[in-house]
Amino acid sequence: MINDDSVLSGEFERDVRNLDRVMRVNESFDLIKREMEVANNKIVMYYIDGFVKAEMMQKLMVHFVSLTDFGDGSDTAAEKFAKESIPTVEVDVTASVDSIVFSVLSGCTAFLCEGFGKNAIIIDARTYPARSTEEPENDRVMRGSRDGFVETMIFNTAMIRRRIRDPDFTVKYINAGSKSRTDMALCYLADHADMDYVHDLEKKLSDLKTTSLTMGHRSVVESLVRKGWYNPFPKIRTTERPDAACATILEGGVVLICDNSPEAMIFPTSLFDFLQESDDYYFPPMTGTYLRILRHLIFWMTVLLTPVWYLLLRHENVLPEWLNFIVPKNPGELPIIFQLFLTEFALDGLKLASLNTPNMLSNSLSVVGGLLLGDFAVAVGWLSPDVILYMAFVAIANFTQSSYELGYAFKYMRMLILFLTALFDIYGFAAGILISLILAATNNTVNGKRNYLYPLIPFNGKALGRLLFRLKKRD
Repeated sequence: MINDDSVLSGEFERDVRNLDRVMRVNESFDLIKREMEVANNKIVMYYIDGFVKAEMMQKLMVHFVSLTDFGDGSDTAAEKFAKESIPTVEVDVTASVDSIVFSVLSGCTAFLCEGFGKNAIIIDARTYPARSTEEPENDRVMRGSRDGFVETMIFNTAMIRRRIRDPDFTVKYINAGSKSRTDMALCYLADHADMDYVHDLEKKLSDLKTTSLTMGHRSVVESLVRKGWYNPFPKIRTTERPDAACATILEGGVVLICDNSPEAMIFPTSLFDFLQESDDYYFPPMTGTYLRILRHLIFWMTVLLTPVWYLLLRHENVLPEWLNFIVPKNPGELPIIFQLFLTEFALDGLKLASLNTPNMLSNSLSVVGGLLLGDFAVAVGWLSPDVILYMAFVAIANFTQSSYELGYAFKYMRMLILFLTALFDIYGFAAGILISLILAATNNTVNGKRNYLYPLIPFNGKALGRLLFRLKKRD
């Protein structure tokens, strides 16, 4: 974007031709070049159709028509005109062609005039298409606020600022992506956050070597963490709830908001943080503790239930009599291990089909499809009813926490333990658990000095207690 004409020359016609060429005005129908002549001064404004507030720009144009003095061409003329004659909130003066182009493509209006000399005025009168701030679909609560982040960054920072009215609350602007030039906001509380960690994170974000961040927070994660792609555990925790983001900031964490993404990224993150939910804090401490412990027990069971059951079936001859009920009376035609893997894949197939089904049909088709497939599979002898029962529990229990990434990570660990158990019996079962723990402990994240298994590694009893138990709010 930057060339020999990287700054304005002060020659009006030459500067206009240069900006026309750089922004390719004649090739893009939505990039508007508005030419006017007022009081014998030539004026040119550049803006994106759909990004400007039409009413404000019309009022500004009417105001400009009433003016007679547009500057004498000196280096300070544009700044003087901006201070005295532009009645808008956000105005800037620049001579950089790159800054002008970036501002216009971000939604601002560039204002050039013969009397401004080697400068242009940037008027921030933009507005972005945005949906309403309804409750997040994937992060619902039984009690509490019903607003959620949207795809417009400035709306999201405003929802956090509304909840944290402290001058120490800082929103640091960062721009990344050589083509997308994506806006990001790093949010933290200056007197609570680890400033060394904040500066390190800010440097990593500023130094991102990427062309674009068009996939929002997912692109940021993959640009920040380039190693360990084989490790399925999520690298960064996200939330669509402003109240959850504010709680993290007030506890000393850091939140990164990326424009075009409704999910705020939370730093640093440990595995146990994913099992906290907003509902825990909207109920009294006893109820919140009960919900949290129940969530832990049920979700950890999703990893071990089917592998333990399969291991016990391999040794059913040594089972005590009171455990005989776990042995299937109708084991089906296929080996149990094949049935378990087949059901794992079938459940994911149903999820994909449900996602691509029109809303009015998705609920009925997913439920009816699951029931019919399960019933027919048992009737023809492919699957055992016991397999259907255990896999149904696992599928439902996955939704006790809101992170799809963590749910799939646990799914892969469960399938790994099952596979190794089928090959090496109890030794394979132990090896599968050990490999899962190693993958979790070595997960490459942006946690600085904190381990992914904190507060277990390194051990911190008080922090572990706060994660497991919903204690009374401290002052």
